Amino acid sequence: MDNLPLVLDLTGTFVFALSGALAGVKRQLDLFGVLVLSFAAANSGGIARDLLIGVVPPGAVADWRYLGVSVFAGIITFLFSSSIVRMSNSVLLFDAAGLALFAVTGASKALVHGLNPVMAIVLGMVTGIGGGMVRDVLLAEIPTVLRAELYAVAALVAASIVVIGHMLQLPVVPVTAVALISCFSLRVMAMRRGWRLPVAKISSKGPDKS
Repeated sequence: MDNLPLVLDLTGTFVFALSGALAGVKRQLDLFGVLVLSFAAANSGGIARDLLIGVVPPGAVADWRYLGVSVFAGIITFLFSSSIVRMSNSVLLFDAAGLALFAVTGASKALVHGLNPVMAIVLGMVTGIGGGMVRDVLLAEIPTVLRAELYAVAALVAASIVVIGHMLQLPVVPVTAVALISCFSLRVMAMRRGWRLPVAKISSKGPDKS
């Protein structure tokens, strides 16, 4: 039980590192570039969370395991890029799993450090979406969270379940499982069915001169 947050955090680090490294491979970056994207995607959200709650140095910097997991995922992706590219749908599932894992661990860590429920939910979301945003910015792309199907919303759902469970003093493991499944399922269903928030549209018609 005491190791559950760390296990979830490192698992999320690995799956997000895979998605970051794959993005680098698709852009034909060299090994160093792939490893940079792997680490950025896997750890930026957690670093932002730790800095905001006053954990210095952040866990991703202080604990070698975060770097080790990120580099391992990056090297695997670089060496077996052809096979992993063919598994693009699976990588999207990894990304959804990473989002769920980080949203849960982010909210949990915020609660442990005494943040109020609303800010714990927000930090859970930030942890989930932060790595993907940095990855996309490094690749000069519009961040996925700003254009994809219910990305941040899924993270908010997971973080909210964790916080509500904490407030009601429910058992940690069942609450964590429900939060993970809810976020993962919502993200996957949104990808497959095209669910998304309303998008701003600008009319192409000129001003009415009548």
